Amino acid sequence: MATAIWKLKTLTRSSNSPFIARNFSLVTSQISNHTAKWMQDTSKKSPMELINEVPPIKVEGRIVACEGDSKPALGHPIEFICLDLKEPAVCKYCGLRYVQEHHH
Repeated sequence: MATAIWKLKTLTRSSNSPFIARNFSLVTSQISNHTAKWMQDTSKKSPMELINEVPPIKVEGRIVACEGDSKPALGHPIEFICLDLKEPAVCKYCGLRYVQEHHH
């Protein structure tokens, strides 16, 4: 959230328009209210908790192409991930973990 607010402040500094400044304060309050509501509900799991429940996906090759979802409209840009390390590699967009399945 802090990064989003910083970017909005940077944009508003580059313009002297009162319209932009007024919209900035509205957006800032909306972000704060949304985050506060989400953080109060402890019965729901956070997105990070949900994605960590998904076990690492085993693949045979050294490189995997993650799209986030089988339907392009629901996924993210293709991320090619190298699986040379022993620990699972994580997609920077969706958090899915991949590990190379070794056949010995």
